[in-house]
Amino acid sequence: MKKYLITGGAGFIGSHIAEFLANQGHQVTVLDSLRTGFKNNLENLNINFIEGDICEKKLVNQLAKDHSAIFHLAALVSVPESILKLRECIRINTTGTINVLDAAKNNSKCKVILSSSAANYGDNPILPKVESMKADPLTPYSITKLDGEYYLKMYQNYYGVPTTSLRYFNVFGPRQNPNSAYAAAVPIFIQNALKNEPINIYGDGKQTRDFIYVRDVVAANIFALEKGDDTYNIARGHSISILELAEKIMNITNSKSKIKFLDERPGDIKHSQADPSKFQKLGFKPKFTIEEALHETIEYYHKKLKTY
Repeated sequence: MKKYLITGGAGFIGSHIAEFLANQGHQVTVLDSLRTGFKNNLENLNINFIEGDICEKKLVNQLAKDHSAIFHLAALVSVPESILKLRECIRINTTGTINVLDAAKNNSKCKVILSSSAANYGDNPILPKVESMKADPLTPYSITKLDGEYYLKMYQNYYGVPTTSLRYFNVFGPRQNPNSAYAAAVPIFIQNALKNEPINIYGDGKQTRDFIYVRDVVAANIFALEKGDDTYNIARGHSISILELAEKIMNITNSKSKIKFLDERPGDIKHSQADPSKFQKLGFKPKFTIEEALHETIEYYHKKLKTY
């Protein structure tokens, strides 16, 4: 049994990591301000939940004591919100990350695994995205995520803190909030399909994304405990169009929904695809196909709708 701290552990991805580690019998502490996370994501888990802010340096340092690793997911995660709340984004994403790194520095061999983002590549049209490409972050969210990667490398080089940064592409799965003002496409599409309501697509639907299932992202985080000391793409390395995604969801749900095409949103990246070979050469490989992942995710939302 080992001790692990998960910042932002009541959120979508963090709660899945907490669930996995708790089910493995480890001692798990979750620190979450519940700004975007939900305590019910952690129901029936044998974990220690602390409602608090990663910007509280003393709290983070206290919680990390004698821990083997910190999975750092706490962040202001919305791109539009980061533009509206620039200083808050810097406070949470940058200062909070430094607090986490300081806490790890005070604990010998405590590894920090940062949840970073493919948004760091910006709108560079070159595909697939490779970690060696020049980063071009375009928003406070992506700028602070890239800052985090640099701070992890700095603490690794100067203080010997073991670190790994994972650049997620389009993660989806159970517990992703479809009702947020900044909700992702998959949960919205599924919820609307199950209700036979229109599915809105911005633009012509030909824009592509590299989707990866949340359980594969959990596996990547666990794998990073033992291997990896750099920045890595976390993706399947295969893209599908938004229109194809919507059609898959409608077919699986037998939905009567109609697809409604809306004006293209300014600033939306047209195509995104990762080259995940750098991480996969270490021995990691995603397990779930898009179809398998969608079936599991749809089943989750179907059960959830029944409880309303």
